[in-house]
Amino acid sequence: MQIAERSVVSIHYKLTNDAGETLDSSEGGEPLVYLQGFGNLIPGLEKALVGKQAGDRLNVRVEPSEGYGDHDPKLIQQVPRRAFQGVSDVKAGMRFQAQGPNGPSSVVITRVAGDMVTVDGNHPLAGQHLNFAVEITDVRAASEEELAHGHVHGPGGHHH
Repeated sequence: MQIAERSVVSIHYKLTNDAGETLDSSEGGEPLVYLQGFGNLIPGLEKALVGKQAGDRLNVRVEPSEGYGDHDPKLIQQVPRRAFQGVSDVKAGMRFQAQGPNGPSSVVITRVAGDMVTVDGNHPLAGQHLNFAVEITDVRAASEEELAHGHVHGPGGHHH
């Protein structure tokens, strides 16, 4: 069976950046199981897998616009240290959930200077090319329940 919208796909993968550093991998673990066409993977990888089948291996380079987006300087802000009430030692590298106009988002502190704290709301992989080495291990038709819920059930997937 070929990968198409509404199919359940199992893959092993290794994700590296342009410097060759491994960012994520399923090596030594269970394959990643997802529902094709439901936004469960970044768009560039999902598109590259269409038409492939179990046993196929491929290398996919995903552009930032098809991955976690371009780095957006508007998502970098300076906020007063008092915005971090209850945190005694605010320092670079700390992650927080922030409430914005579009709901909650994750931010990382990139700099602390006096009473001002610089936070970055970009995804950590925004602006980066993503290089995937993928092996497709299984492809099957999704059940009606999986389609209704928008995710995989059973082994390797979501359990209710």
